[in-house]
This record gives sequence, structure tokens and C-alpha cells, in this order.
Amino acid sequence: MIVCHCRAKTDREIRRAVRNGAVTLYEVSRACGAASGCGGCAEAVHEIIASELGAFEPRSLDLDLNNATR
Repeated sequence: MIVCHCRAKTDREIRRAVRNGAVTLYEVSRACGAASGCGGCAEAVHEIIASELGAFEPRSLDLDLNNATR
């Protein structure tokens, strides 16, 4: 199913990007182009990331992890 209409990216392409190591919206966007146009699909992309990562919350991974360990 097409998730990102601006870049014609499917849920399979987004899932593949996550399986290849992209864990944030920014990383997925750089890996496959999803959510790099109007941003209207960002929430759907976040949901796919969360689904692929299981219990992890992808938005928390967008934070600077160096500051979290202090």
C-alpha cells in the first residue's frame, strides 16, 4: 500500500528501511524518501517504524541519546 504519495513509497519500502537499520523518521526519510515531501504521511511512517521495532517508541529515538546517559 502506498503510504507516502509525494514520493510513491509503500509500506514495504518503509519496513525494509527499518529492517536495514533506520529507526527514526529522519533515517527512514533518508533511506527511502518517505515523509520527505509534504510530511502528511509522517504519522503513518511513525506507526510503521513502531510496528517494526516492537516495543521501542521511535519518537524517543529521535532525541539526542548522549544527553540521556548523563
